[in-house]
Amino acid sequence: MDLQLSGKLAIVTGASKGIGAATARTLAREGCDVVLVARSEDSLDKLAQGIAAQSGRRAHVFAADLSQSAEVVRLAQAWSGADVLVNNAGAIPRGALHELGEAAWRAAWDLKVFGYINLTREIFASMSRRGSGVIINVIGAAAQMRDPGYICGVTGNAALTAFTMSLGSDSHKHGIRVLGVSPGPVATERLTALEKSGLVTTHLPFGRAAHTQEIAAVIAFLASPASSYTSGTVVMVDGGMSARAAFA
Repeated sequence: MDLQLSGKLAIVTGASKGIGAATARTLAREGCDVVLVARSEDSLDKLAQGIAAQSGRRAHVFAADLSQSAEVVRLAQAWSGADVLVNNAGAIPRGALHELGEAAWRAAWDLKVFGYINLTREIFASMSRRGSGVIINVIGAAAQMRDPGYICGVTGNAALTAFTMSLGSDSHKHGIRVLGVSPGPVATERLTALEKSGLVTTHLPFGRAAHTQEIAAVIAFLASPASSYTSGTVVMVDGGMSARAAFA
């Protein structure tokens, strides 16, 4: 399928590894130039070189800490012409309510929750002036699973789910689509570390975690004109885990 993304410019945050890196590679293969955003410039440089060699598309490196509002504004001003924004930066720590203090909650939310919201606000304004654009928030199935041992992530993901659906329900008036993708367990370095520590013991659908490429493929489709009537929804990519949890 030709996703008709050739010549588009996509910002991908949290691009240095995992879902972000896979998404950047996939969008480049589909013809996008990409802006790779993360804190680690060295990791981004390596990814950019690989993307350029494999796809022939331009891969721009933008090192930034998106938990800082000034950095969000700097990114948005530098790449205000982006056609696609994929918000993916941020990892929220596990812990029950009594195990995580206010500082931990604020640090996690400054990057993932407020980072998503702040960058969306800035890029949405630019897209609105042009009358076109797609914003995709990579959220996470914790909002539906509601594990009390991951309460900071559950609450943050639930907030981003509501934010995505609310904004996307009305964004068509500006020619913009806003969507979310919520993965379940994905075979990233972070999941591997959690498995080794014994924190991930849930039986996984299909006997495995999702591959990063499986998440990236969904993001690329949603970003494309092939999905032009989709907005204000969050797509679950979790092998059915959240659907099963709804009846538990």
